[in-house]
Amino acid sequence: MDDEVLACIDKTNVKYLHSGQISKYIFPKSRIQAHKEKIPHLIVRVFIITKTKEGKILFLVQRRGRYKKSFPDYYTDSASGHILYKKKINLNDIKNNALRELNEEFGINRDNIKKFHFYDLKTEDDKLSLEIAYIFIGMVNNNVELRPNPEELEINGSTFYSRSELERLIKSNNFVDYSKEIWQELLNSNLDLIFKNQIKSRKKENKKIALFIGRFQPLHHGHIHVIYEMLKKGKFLKIGIGSSQISHTINNPFSKEERKQFIEAALKKRSIPTEKFNIYYIPDIFNAQNWVNHVISIVGQFDILYSNSYWVEELFKNNNYEISKKTTIFKNKYNGKNIRNLINNEKKEWRLLVPNEVISLIQKFNGINRIQNYMKKGEIP
Repeated sequence: MDDEVLACIDKTNVKYLHSGQISKYIFPKSRIQAHKEKIPHLIVRVFIITKTKEGKILFLVQRRGRYKKSFPDYYTDSASGHILYKKKINLNDIKNNALRELNEEFGINRDNIKKFHFYDLKTEDDKLSLEIAYIFIGMVNNNVELRPNPEELEINGSTFYSRSELERLIKSNNFVDYSKEIWQELLNSNLDLIFKNQIKSRKKENKKIALFIGRFQPLHHGHIHVIYEMLKKGKFLKIGIGSSQISHTINNPFSKEERKQFIEAALKKRSIPTEKFNIYYIPDIFNAQNWVNHVISIVGQFDILYSNSYWVEELFKNNNYEISKKTTIFKNKYNGKNIRNLINNEKKEWRLLVPNEVISLIQKFNGINRIQNYMKKGEIP
């Protein structure tokens, strides 16, 4: 365990995780070094339920090993552990970390999991160091065989509990506070609704409004391809400019007004009438749990979401919105970071990835020098 390389982050950048920006801000440190120097790092917490044939809901609670450095012999979540560092890590990779921990600690494999999704993101002030917990909830088959690992947990007490048993356990025994908070939230929730994943009540036969969210730093031919695919299906398109309040940085060099001009110029060049789309500014609020409602308050209702971000998809899916299948072309080639890197390195092929009218605007905004200056300074925020 001691040679694990953890996904770490500076405390000042934790807020960016709430907007799905993960790989831009994390860096690797050994497990020993992260704890010794109290470097903030990412963890997963998993909360598992099952339903018996009679419809009774049970909760899988782990009792931590008595020799653990923190919270020995305490009751906690179903499984938890560090997130291992990986370049270009995204929410799906973190989800795989959570599934790995569940398998290592209880022997539950993917075949026994019926539902499993991201629930929330919370900051925990552990005595060893600050930990940022990606929380997942899942439902497993009622006949799942538990194989608790004695090297990871205390076998006596690590099992499924009924609602009343869990309520008594929370009141009468040592319980990790961060896990107790989530269990209490789940006990007070409509769990059937959480795991039903029914589409919000909108007329399926009348899917005319689509929402496409991106940062457009800058707009490129990949974005144009997605927009064409949506409009071919006869939809009215709502375009959301994400992280709209952030500009003049290494990852977000262009302002919201400049990005709006990119979109308008490209769609005008392609004779797409203005009555077919509308553009909205969507600032980050750095709050994962409230972000979907934040977006809806800005753009209003829609029928189907298009996004290339796994983070965005997961948050909307958890709120029972319909997600379109990904419509992408050469994702590693047509993405903002790659284009900005090409501009910084004075590689002319970036011009093949961006519409000519957008190139003209980038030049008008002195965008090439802007990108190169921020790259030179290495400013991340």
